[in-house]
Amino acid sequence: MPLSFLTADSAFDTADDVALPFDDRDRWRRPYRPGPWRVGAAAVWLLLASYVLFAAVIIALTDTPSAAAVVFGVALVVIAVALRLLRMGVWVSAHGLRQVRFLHTRTLSWDRVAAVRTLQQPVRWLGLPRTVQGQALILVRKDRSADDVPYLLTTHNADFLARSGAFDRAADAVEAWAAEYRQG
Repeated sequence: MPLSFLTADSAFDTADDVALPFDDRDRWRRPYRPGPWRVGAAAVWLLLASYVLFAAVIIALTDTPSAAAVVFGVALVVIAVALRLLRMGVWVSAHGLRQVRFLHTRTLSWDRVAAVRTLQQPVRWLGLPRTVQGQALILVRKDRSADDVPYLLTTHNADFLARSGAFDRAADAVEAWAAEYRQG
């Protein structure tokens, strides 16, 4: 018995891709759901943070407050890492395209985008040095050469590993945003 009224995904359960009347196109949004590898890694980091927070409470009760503050600071860093892992990905809005990576974020307005397309090529597996054959959604900029194209999404990153259908839907969504806002 599905209880769709209890989930945040109930707005996405419809088969048609009609924009909802309350959708704000100026807000930054990720046109896909984070994958299980990304969510699982963030969950492990948050689990580690809970143990570190528990240790901070024990240290605060038995040792000096400064030692507890250091351990509490470590827990806050671990929580920040988990939240940044969940934030990583490609975000779109009417203003442009934003690629959020772990240490930096790159935002590009739509008027600087020449093309967004999917290519079959070797891609990195889960961001590691090992490459496998897969698909990549690439961004071609107007102010750079066609050889210098960054990957936006790949079939083997933490969001789409073993989920080729989800990659196709996400790539189509980003390409549709680019087609809609690039000209106008």
